[in-house]
Amino acid sequence: MSDRSREAVGWVPKTKLGRLVQQGEIVSMDEIFTQGMRIKEPEIVDTLLPGISQEVLGIGFVQKQTDAGERSRFRAIVAVGNSDGYIGIGEGKARQVRTAIDKGTIQAKLNVVPVRRGCGSWECRCGKPHTLPFMVTGKCGSVRMEVLPGPRGLGLVAGEIPKQVLRLAGVKDCWTRTFGSTSTLTSSALAAFDALVQTYGVVTQEDWVVS
Repeated sequence: MSDRSREAVGWVPKTKLGRLVQQGEIVSMDEIFTQGMRIKEPEIVDTLLPGISQEVLGIGFVQKQTDAGERSRFRAIVAVGNSDGYIGIGEGKARQVRTAIDKGTIQAKLNVVPVRRGCGSWECRCGKPHTLPFMVTGKCGSVRMEVLPGPRGLGLVAGEIPKQVLRLAGVKDCWTRTFGSTSTLTSSALAAFDALVQTYGVVTQEDWVVS
């Protein structure tokens, strides 16, 4: 039995949506977003997207000065996706790297959103969902990112962090333009995520679940 199967057996849903998923009344992520429901349990994503995978985009070290002295923790930025139209990003902080990654993974699953794909490139027009149907713009902090549809075979013309996010979402070909402090890992990742969110417009930055 796989780890995911063992988790599913021991999962006790705490929300109405979780119970509906466990009982088999909701069998796809599309139903959740069509009905405007919010995912509050990561097991829902594990159940409905069995092929989901995770990618650690970066790990940082943060320090906070308190009355008792310095408090040091690790911060992990994690992206999850099924490479077929669903993507989520989360941030986790903890004293141990492994714990921070686990927290980030959970938050990323709670932030999963659908990505609309198509063939919006005037150079291609093949009709297959290999890129985006139109140009979208995402923003986080000082970073602004434009994602433009590309023809088949182009690949992902983007920086390393946005490229990982786009790949997990199932986008295979596109151009990108970035502005601002693109060396900031968190802002670059969330700007790419925000751009993909705009393909459906189901959530805003204020709705993202962060630890």
